Amino acid sequence: MPRARLFIRHLLCLLFPLVTLGFVATGPHRWWASLPALAIVLVVTLVDGRARAVAFDPPDGLPTWPFTALVIALAFIQLATIALLVRLVAVGGWSFDLILIGWFVGNNSGWGTLVVAHELIHRRERALRLLGRALLCTVLYDHFFTEHVRGHHARVGTAADPATARFGESYQSFFRRTVPGQLRSAWQLDRRRVIQGLVAQALLLAAITILAGPVALVVFLWQAYNAVTLLEAVNYFEHWGLSRTGARPGPVDAWDTDGWFTVYSLVGLSRHADHHANAARPYQRLRHVDESPKLPRGYYAMVTLAQLRNRTFQRLMTDELRRKRLGPFVTAFATGCTTGRA
Repeated sequence: MPRARLFIRHLLCLLFPLVTLGFVATGPHRWWASLPALAIVLVVTLVDGRARAVAFDPPDGLPTWPFTALVIALAFIQLATIALLVRLVAVGGWSFDLILIGWFVGNNSGWGTLVVAHELIHRRERALRLLGRALLCTVLYDHFFTEHVRGHHARVGTAADPATARFGESYQSFFRRTVPGQLRSAWQLDRRRVIQGLVAQALLLAAITILAGPVALVVFLWQAYNAVTLLEAVNYFEHWGLSRTGARPGPVDAWDTDGWFTVYSLVGLSRHADHHANAARPYQRLRHVDESPKLPRGYYAMVTLAQLRNRTFQRLMTDELRRKRLGPFVTAFATGCTTGRA
């Protein structure tokens, strides 16, 4: 694929953030003006669930700066969106549509934090890592920086990793286990950085309360909660049921999807197997991995499946693990080979 065409396709990642930014920037609105948010989320989920696969490797010699500029732009769009959400509440006061607005912005924050902060905290440049941490603070999840980079990447696919979902584990059970588990892990890995994040987040909450009032604080907390539930839904299915057998993560220790909508709108996050094998590789250079287990839908559709139709989620994921002879089926296959039943 030509380099220019690849970059243009990745511009799809601006769609949802710019729509959200435009909405909070032009508010307050009448109560019914936030209802189209539901339609946008529905359309995105339907498109993503039916998107064709794009199993290609990026061309060699891709320039770095335009792709880095894109994620930096996304980071500042996210920061502006949060600031304008707080302003919207401060100007407009309480109304019932703030429940929906907070949910909609929280969805955008979830994807923004998941995609952009995740990309930035893996960069070597200190300024980019700090920008990634600033994004994590907008959803009160700064400890993810320490736990993800130093904890999750070292222990993925093992029982010691709180961010690896176990075979048969529901999303709700995983969420209750992983959120405190990741915070404990981050605390054990680097207390100083965790304390820095907690102080920064406390100051942010105090500033919102003083400058915009308690209602703005509640809406901010509501969007942060929705963002974290989305972020952890992605964590949930990215490694569900997988058990690492090697000393280092291999190509079968993370779930991938090649649906074009997810690949381009989430700046390559869905090429997760290659990311774990090459954590410092920037998103535009991540490669397709044939051996990895494949998700039955794109990321947006998978979140809905994991959270709202978990039995169907587990059935589809189990079928793929069985087909690939991964997770609990590795032992069963090996036993079958030993006894001549394979």
